[in-house]
Amino acid sequence: MRIQSAYLVLAIALVGFSCREMRNAEGETGSKRPSPLKSTENNIGEAQIKIIYSSPGVKDREIWGDLVPYNKIWRTGANDATIFETSADLKINDTILKRGKYSLFTVPGESKWTVMINKVWDQWGAYNYDPSKDAIRMEVTPVKLDSLVERMQFKIENSGEIKFLWERLQFSFMVEPI
Repeated sequence: MRIQSAYLVLAIALVGFSCREMRNAEGETGSKRPSPLKSTENNIGEAQIKIIYSSPGVKDREIWGDLVPYNKIWRTGANDATIFETSADLKINDTILKRGKYSLFTVPGESKWTVMINKVWDQWGAYNYDPSKDAIRMEVTPVKLDSLVERMQFKIENSGEIKFLWERLQFSFMVEPI
């Protein structure tokens, strides 16, 4: 009976520790992740749009062409692939994106980027990225920023503009409610 009680106490302690670590992994105060989990959301028409991503820092590193190589698939953040979620159908570049959860990947280039919204939302990195599962694929033109953005971020503007900002670079694309 004592052994069973000891195992029960140990199991409860491990579950409590695991839950605390999961909360920290999801970006609660006190998280020790080098690239903390962030999210942004906004309503565009009837659609609630949410983007969940791990936000790496510049940390005096060379980002474009080095930490993030040109012409290679990137999870557009750190850790898990970036999640793009919409509660209603959207139109993006004349293509309909059905409501649901997706992953957002990019292929950075020196003058053009490719942005992919992929039907498989629950992915670690870009290791299992499958282009045949892309719901949307579009080209964007990045612009140079005058000031440094230390931590990678997304913004969802009331106009429907989705913005990516990091280091001294920004790209954006428009979404329209249907």
